Amino acid sequence: MNDLSRITKSIELKKYGIHSKNVRYQLSPEELHQITIEKGQGVEVNSGALAVNTGEFTGRSPKDRFIVKDDITKDKVWWSKINLAFEPAKFDKLYDKVVDYLSEKELFVRDAYACADENYRLNIRHINELPWSNMFAYNMFLRPTEDELKNFEPEWTVINAPGFMADPEIDGTRAHNFAILNFTRKIALIGGTGYTGEIKKGIFSALNFILPVMKNTLPMHCSANVGKKGDTAIFFGLSGTGKTTLSADPDRRLIGDDEHGWTNENTVFNFEGGCYAKVINLTRENEPEIYDAIRPGAILENVIIKDGEVDFKDKSITQNTRVSYPIDFIDNIQPNSVGENPKNIFFLTADAFGVLPPVSKLTPGQAAFHFISGYTAKVAGTEAGVTEPIPSFSACFGAPFMPLHPARYGEMLSKKMKDAGVNVWLINTGWTGGPYGTGSRMKLKYTRAMITAALEGHLDNVDYTTHDIFNIAIPKTCPNVPAEVLNPKDTWADKEAYDKKAKDLANSFKDNFEKFEAYADSEIINGAPKA
Repeated sequence: MNDLSRITKSIELKKYGIHSKNVRYQLSPEELHQITIEKGQGVEVNSGALAVNTGEFTGRSPKDRFIVKDDITKDKVWWSKINLAFEPAKFDKLYDKVVDYLSEKELFVRDAYACADENYRLNIRHINELPWSNMFAYNMFLRPTEDELKNFEPEWTVINAPGFMADPEIDGTRAHNFAILNFTRKIALIGGTGYTGEIKKGIFSALNFILPVMKNTLPMHCSANVGKKGDTAIFFGLSGTGKTTLSADPDRRLIGDDEHGWTNENTVFNFEGGCYAKVINLTRENEPEIYDAIRPGAILENVIIKDGEVDFKDKSITQNTRVSYPIDFIDNIQPNSVGENPKNIFFLTADAFGVLPPVSKLTPGQAAFHFISGYTAKVAGTEAGVTEPIPSFSACFGAPFMPLHPARYGEMLSKKMKDAGVNVWLINTGWTGGPYGTGSRMKLKYTRAMITAALEGHLDNVDYTTHDIFNIAIPKTCPNVPAEVLNPKDTWADKEAYDKKAKDLANSFKDNFEKFEAYADSEIINGAPKA
């Protein structure tokens, strides 16, 4: 991009109320990397990647995420502890303060888009205070060609001002940081936090409203890949369940690792142009794709560096250490990031109670119930104060990003499953032989074998048994997996203790689902455990 183009685009910022005279438009990642280092905002590690510290916030701040309550959203958004309402007038005043603040700054502007399927494409303009935030936008969003940039018209705008601190009493925020979506003005306004995940999750949250409400398309917090025969598989799962690991299959091409849409044309498309992976305890042996993607163009966040090398085990800043990189840093990717013919869906859970089977098949009603529930378990050491396993539920495996009621997404998933004839599997990557502290973690080689068997149809014609409490179908045999590990009760020495623990977990599911019952149909409600 030449200097004239950069000047032309900088003039256009006046329509946002921004009058900065120093605007850098569409800089390359190499330029942004160098500027970050020159400003003392980051360092280059021996692999050539850029390492930055996001400051006070090393993760999202869900209590400071708001949606403007206006004519578009007031009757559609599920207003709750997750979706907090913000007054339009308060937004307008806060917006004016942010753009006045940015008008005194050097700014970095990037045009990009979300949604790999051109029928759903969302053009986005990113206006960043920091160069490495703009580089993150380059990594994570889809990159237009130079020809596409000539006539680029943004539909949404992300305004990102980490250095601006709100005054809660005046501005209507909870704290000095905030992330606010305005669907009327089509703006994601982010301030007071340098955590880059707020940028991508802001647009993801917007699409979770836009796609089902305006496009009748299901948005999903999941990874997805494609087999050699063109069959698409979808992997849902919360942090620590193996979503990234299990979708990175050398025999299948990766569509994307985090955010996708499922269309009425029965295709699945990636929202993004990059990956944003956790790197705590990263090794080449366990995660070769991610490890080898840490090279020039990648951005490491909040890692500890010793003699130019990253100490991936060091969590002294945060456990949520991250790396972002363009998706083509992964070798085995799906061209155009679009797949067809979804055949299998996997719900991944790390059940620390050792109750759920390592693989089970779900009916459409059960699938919708477990999708809305979004279960995994926290184990000792994962969070302050967690000394024994506790159930953890995040609706649709991504509650913080879902503006609509979870039942809306669950009903859409159930319908699409039936229409496409998709198999849905519940995969427990957690404990077997007893709960955390007594049993052991399910071997990764067994989990991979179960998923491979499901993908290749080897579980289609085997005999199944029904779980007494969760009522889900458990295969009696699976290639390359010992039969004795398939039924969890059989792995426990104390069968009565298993039954008690299973009933306790089932009751946790039911207690969690009470807030959704009024919105769910009978088929979904009947997908609940018996206990």
